[in-house]
Amino acid sequence: MNAEAIRIERPSTNSKLFAHTRWDAVPAAAGLFHLAYLFGLYFLFPHAPLWVMLILGFIYSLMVNANINGVSHNFIHNPFFRSHLLNRIFGVIESMACCFSQTYYDVVHMQHHKGNADRPDENGETTDWISIYKHGHDGEAENPWGYVFLSFFRDNPGAIKRELAKRGKIELRWGNIELAVFITILITMAVVVPTRPIHFINWRFMLFFLPFFYLGHCFSYLNGYFRHYGANPDKPIAWGVSSYGRIYNWLFFYNGYHAEHHFRPKVHWTKMEKFRQSIADLQKREGVRTIKRAHMLGFLDPNLPKRRERGAHIEGAEASTSR
Repeated sequence: MNAEAIRIERPSTNSKLFAHTRWDAVPAAAGLFHLAYLFGLYFLFPHAPLWVMLILGFIYSLMVNANINGVSHNFIHNPFFRSHLLNRIFGVIESMACCFSQTYYDVVHMQHHKGNADRPDENGETTDWISIYKHGHDGEAENPWGYVFLSFFRDNPGAIKRELAKRGKIELRWGNIELAVFITILITMAVVVPTRPIHFINWRFMLFFLPFFYLGHCFSYLNGYFRHYGANPDKPIAWGVSSYGRIYNWLFFYNGYHAEHHFRPKVHWTKMEKFRQSIADLQKREGVRTIKRAHMLGFLDPNLPKRRERGAHIEGAEASTSR
């Protein structure tokens, strides 16, 4: 099979609301639920015991991870709605739920697809701003725990804004609107204590909330690390690492099919299984890496290559496919 000749099947629908399929109602509802859950944490905090809130906070962290890598991610590649305005509104909803700008995230993610977890060039730079190799040494991936816990602080808002500005003033304006909305929400939560009567300076809630917010983004980077660790950044069909667990992919809307996704980013999540079947033989020949566990648990994979062995593994795979 010729990799360049591969075609993808696009879903279609006669829905006046959804652009691709009515199944997109599921991730859209998940995004709305995530936002409702955040507000629920805020209003429940003054009344619930701490042990309950700690459990709910940890669940929120898991939801941030699932939202970024499932709902938000699919929304970038295949916006759910026919209406441009509805897509903008949903972007604001996602921004509030995950406490970031969906439009700014779109820029970072598209940069990720331009570089596909590339290695640093002769100047030490990567096209992919979040490449696992960007802060590594000697062509190796960075230590996973450094990547997981430090990547949150490495975003360059100025670079993201400059790249977004290339898309035009409207895109930049919407990105800034999303930032303003979620920052306003956080400030309101930090100032107003939702009790009767209302009190002010909600420092206890912020002391509770911010670590779980940060942890959720760390979980997302943990996912991202093992979606590319052991992959081959020089071979398009092997740019990603896939995990095919059924429940995992239901919850993350088939982002576990990550090698397939990087090979053809516009494949809709409802068509991912069928797409994988169509390229399975080619993937096998090209040595696409798969793991049995969800990417977030990739460090438990029994066949996980050591970082110093990764390069040798890739070189060996390239040599075997060239014979």
